[in-house]
Amino acid sequence: MKWVWLRLAPWIDTRAKFVSSVPRGGRLLDLGSSDGNTLRHFAELRPDLVLASSDIAGSPASYPPGTDFKRCDFNSDSLPWPDASFDAITCMHVVEHLVNPGHILGEAARVLKPGGRIYIETPHPKSLTMKSAVGAGTEHVTVNFFDDSTHTQVVTVGQIIDESSKVGLTVIDSGASRNWVFAASFPFLYVVRNKTRARYVAQLHWTGWSAFAIAAR
Repeated sequence: MKWVWLRLAPWIDTRAKFVSSVPRGGRLLDLGSSDGNTLRHFAELRPDLVLASSDIAGSPASYPPGTDFKRCDFNSDSLPWPDASFDAITCMHVVEHLVNPGHILGEAARVLKPGGRIYIETPHPKSLTMKSAVGAGTEHVTVNFFDDSTHTQVVTVGQIIDESSKVGLTVIDSGASRNWVFAASFPFLYVVRNKTRARYVAQLHWTGWSAFAIAAR
């Protein structure tokens, strides 16, 4: 789905709703941008934003033009930006890979401007018991938490709230992250016994597989 279509109705997607709320011309830092797919969606939705990115690996050549990319190990490194640099931060499917998620939350709090907000998304504990995807093209779809061998630990919203409070952040919203278009397609795909990647992506949104929390400085 191209996020340019979400400009008039960002509430359809939990992530898009957060990004749409960033002040016009604001600076947004994406932690863990990987191949840049989500970062490119952000640029489609909000071409006015000034984007920055950090990842231990990453593919900066595929990021939106002008993205300020810095390589960083979130387990131990300090983020290479000055205090109070960003209006918003997104940190999606990162904390479950870390030994000490509190470290990156502390760094996020440091580089957020006063009043700035961070969006954190991570697998819900229900992912521990969900059945893995089966079918052609689903090899890289994570349904059960352990389908991704780089996952270290389940991080609950309660833990995010506790760790956030330690570094001066206050969680102001939380829940299940969904794209309602994808979620709405799941009953049909389930009935017709579709076992493609699209079916499992729809299932993740239908079940609320990802939990999110938004914290403010």
